[in-house]
Amino acid sequence: MSLLLTLIAILVSLLLFVARRRHGYWQRRGIPHDVPHPIYGNMKDWPKKRHIAMIFRDYYLKYKSSDYPFAGFYFFFTRSAVITDLELVKRVLIKDFNNFENRGIFYNEIDDPLSATLFSIEGQKWRHLRHKLTPTFTSGKMKNMFPIVVKVGEEMEKVFSAKTATGQGQVLEIVDLVARYTADVIGNCAFGLNCNSLQNPKAEFVAIGKRAIIERRYGGLLDFLIFGFPKLSRRLRLKLNVQDVEDFYTGIVRNTIDYRLRTNEKRNDFMDSLIEMYEKEQAGNTEDGLSFNEILAQAFIFFLAGFETSSTTMGFALYELARNQDIQDQLREEINSVLGKHNNEFTYEGIKEMKYLEQVVMETLRKYPVLAHLTRMTQTDFSPEDPKYFIAKGTIVVIPALGIHYDPEIYPEPEVFKPERFTDEAIAARPSCTWLPFGEGPRNCIGLRFGLMQACVGLAYLIRGYKFSVSAETQIPMKIVVKSILLSAENGIHLKVEKLSK
Repeated sequence: MSLLLTLIAILVSLLLFVARRRHGYWQRRGIPHDVPHPIYGNMKDWPKKRHIAMIFRDYYLKYKSSDYPFAGFYFFFTRSAVITDLELVKRVLIKDFNNFENRGIFYNEIDDPLSATLFSIEGQKWRHLRHKLTPTFTSGKMKNMFPIVVKVGEEMEKVFSAKTATGQGQVLEIVDLVARYTADVIGNCAFGLNCNSLQNPKAEFVAIGKRAIIERRYGGLLDFLIFGFPKLSRRLRLKLNVQDVEDFYTGIVRNTIDYRLRTNEKRNDFMDSLIEMYEKEQAGNTEDGLSFNEILAQAFIFFLAGFETSSTTMGFALYELARNQDIQDQLREEINSVLGKHNNEFTYEGIKEMKYLEQVVMETLRKYPVLAHLTRMTQTDFSPEDPKYFIAKGTIVVIPALGIHYDPEIYPEPEVFKPERFTDEAIAARPSCTWLPFGEGPRNCIGLRFGLMQACVGLAYLIRGYKFSVSAETQIPMKIVVKSILLSAENGIHLKVEKLSK
């Protein structure tokens, strides 16, 4: 027993020594930073007290006036640099991209194929995959998928009509309803499925989708290892996704590919493009083709990104419009005016003409960027002329998008919802890299045009036909789910919805 206690004491002492050594890095460098917790580093408040984006936002606002372009930070035992200088943000995302192209996050393409997405993979594999997928998201492809989005928008309008048929106005939980809209859009475009979740709230596709976002394979017990030591986690063959979630999406993609190849069906959607690349790979053209697992991972991330980000953005937009009736009225006037020029039909060109709608969505994404911080990892020592900019190889670099979005020197009165911040003139007057909901540079979000199109069509349908206002159940101020990586509203968004007479 005494030997066991001695060994435990030695192990604990060794761990504390390693922790102190790791947590002394920024102090030895003379870089400003908060004193780290022995285990959690600077992450002690997450995931119980504060959202991770709020931690980075407050860090940015605290240290942005220091003499250094970044502040030291510890993600558990992993050293990180939180960027506080816009010029350095530009260098990381654009000018010196080759040294910062990887995100340094977990993926395991062998044991956990759903994790090997365009968002997470690294190096040459990422460059090849990005090159192959870029043609999938051209404006021409968006236009081809537009009728699918409009058809689902019509179904969403019918659901809202049924729920407000009394004419008295109903208090509805908005996020769930618009999430079913985005799920049906993505189900059609990414998997070729008519999910029908707008009519069936218990649809399996949506239920599994929510589980894919919320649940983790080990119940969060190994988060510190997976997020803090992604390479070690890969060597240990850890997995991020729950097995039945993986089985569900694997089955859907396999069945969709088999059916379309057997029937030669073409739908002008995302899956069509993936299947074309799959056929090339099967024919031996690995340079231009994609394997089944590669298709599986990209279809999965397309669903997660389109489902969660677009529905959350629509929910936050409706929340702000409900609180700002003058903005809602102005937006409705624009929507009706543009539709009037297009025979009261939703067209791809018409949505592009709705400039104020675009400004509303962009301002929503400023206040509520769904992924509110960006990460990159240095491939080699970053050694510009000024030594205070030095960042060692292997350091995680954090760009606190939410902090930049709430910087009063960039966006005066950042808490106020002002779509006019995004007129062409206002955008031109601001420095670049100050609006980052989709990232920036070569590794920005490849599906940003699709996400914006989906959100704009859905909002146009709703604002045209309904008035949204706050109710006694509306949470003011908004509370954010702190344990999530993404920004989302705690307990949903409840608004009063009234059908407008035509």
